[in-house]
Amino acid sequence: MIDSIYFPEPLPINPGRSQSQPQPVQPAGKQGEFARILDGKLPTQEVKFSSHAQQRLQSRGITFSDTDLKRLEGAVESVAQKGGRESLIMLGDAALVVSVRNRTVITAMDRASMQGNVFTNIDSAVII
Repeated sequence: MIDSIYFPEPLPINPGRSQSQPQPVQPAGKQGEFARILDGKLPTQEVKFSSHAQQRLQSRGITFSDTDLKRLEGAVESVAQKGGRESLIMLGDAALVVSVRNRTVITAMDRASMQGNVFTNIDSAVII
């Protein structure tokens, strides 16, 4: 018969961290505010074009100057600061649907292609 059973001391879950009180979790609004402020302090990222958007630009003869691209980056940054995720950006005679989070132009069309089209799955629009 066994007289006693030996149970070793449990190991800490996070070795290397002190066993102090856990940090309180901030409400979601505070975390979102922090992310917004941090994004405002980081340099703006360059806007990319998906392969689909590049094909559309080429087939429709749409080109952008360096100034146009800077204006596009500014518009995407503005939408990002306001919490937009998918935006329609009107730049000259072009309409661009942009994934703001990824800083990527998803598709593009010229004025002639816009006639009668309905833009869906966007939460914001910018006309520049």
